[in-house]
Amino acid sequence: MATYTYKCPNCDGGLQFDPETQKFSCEFCRSLFAEQELESIHEQAQEAPSETTSGTQTSGTHTVCYNCPACGAQIVTDETTAATFCYYCHNPVVLAGRLEGSFAPDKLIPFQLDRDEAVEKLLAWAHSKKFVPRAFFRKEQIETITGVYFPYWSADCELQGHLDATAHNIRVWRSGDTEYTETKDYRVARGGCVSFGGITKTALQTENAKLVESVQPYDESGMIDFSMPYLAGFQANQRNVSCESLRGEIEAETQQFCESLLRDTIRGYDRVTNCRAHTNLTRIGWKYVLLPVWVLTYPGKNGKLYHYAVNGQTGQIRGQLPIDLRKLSLFSLLLAAAVCVLLLIGGALS
Repeated sequence: MATYTYKCPNCDGGLQFDPETQKFSCEFCRSLFAEQELESIHEQAQEAPSETTSGTQTSGTHTVCYNCPACGAQIVTDETTAATFCYYCHNPVVLAGRLEGSFAPDKLIPFQLDRDEAVEKLLAWAHSKKFVPRAFFRKEQIETITGVYFPYWSADCELQGHLDATAHNIRVWRSGDTEYTETKDYRVARGGCVSFGGITKTALQTENAKLVESVQPYDESGMIDFSMPYLAGFQANQRNVSCESLRGEIEAETQQFCESLLRDTIRGYDRVTNCRAHTNLTRIGWKYVLLPVWVLTYPGKNGKLYHYAVNGQTGQIRGQLPIDLRKLSLFSLLLAAAVCVLLLIGGALS
C-alpha cells in the first residue's frame, strides 16, 4: 500500500488543509494552493519514477507499519487509520490504499473550524461548567486535541405508507337537568410516498462512536466530492461497518417517522383511535462520507478516560466533564457556613 505526503512545490515542506482559507497551506513558506492546482502537481509527481513504500502487517497484532515517504521513519497505525502524522518529521501522511476501491468515500465535508477555534469553543464550554479540575485546562492537555475525519454511511430512502384509523367528534350539551352526548365516528385513511435524505450512521466501531455521532447534525450543503488532499494535516479512519448491517436500523427509524407523519395529517377531530399503519421501504441509496470531528481525551484521577467531540463544521460539543471533588467539598462547606451565619443572624434579630 502506497504512502505519500503532499509537498509544497516551493519549499518541499508538508502541506496541510487550512479550514480558514479552505486551501492547502505550507507551514514553512506560507504558500497557499487550491485543490485543482495541488491535484495537478501531485499527478505529475506520481508519473515520475520514484521509490515506492510498502506496509507490513505486524505479527500477531492488529497494527500495521509503514515507512514515512518524507523521512523514512516507521509509522505504526491500526487497521482503520487512513491518514495520520509522522511522529518524527511531523509531515502528514495519507495511506492511499485505505481509501481506494470499495473503500473510496463518495463525499466529505471539509473542516470549517481550525484547531484554535475548536480549542476556544471547547474551553468556553468547559469554563461555563462548575467544579472542573484545573488539570483539564492545562496547555499540554488541551493541545492533544486532534482533527479526525470519521466515516459515516448516509442513506436516502423512499417509503410507501398507508394508515387506517377511527376518528371521533364529540358534542356535549345540556337541556334542563339532562346532559346529552353525541359521538360521531369516522373511518380515516391516509397514504402516500415519503422521502428521507441524509440519514447518517457511523461506519466505525469504536468505544466513542456514539459520542462522535452525537455532534450531528451537519449542514449537507457543505458536502463536496471526496478528494484525498483534504485529509492532509488531519487524521482519518476507514470504515469497518457495512451499509447492509445498518439497513434494519435505518428501516425501523424511517418507518417510525413515516407513521408519525401520516398520523399528523389527521386533524379536525376530537379523538383518534385504532391507528393501524403499514409502511414499505421501496428504495434506499447509500453514500460513504467522511465528516470532520475534533476529538480530545482527558485521563481522570479516578482512572476513567473522558472523551470529547467537537463538530468540525458547526462547533457542536459533546462530552462529560470531570468533577473536582475538592472544589465541590469546599463549595459545600462554604455554603453550609453561609446558611449557619444567616440562621444565627435571624435568631439574634428575633
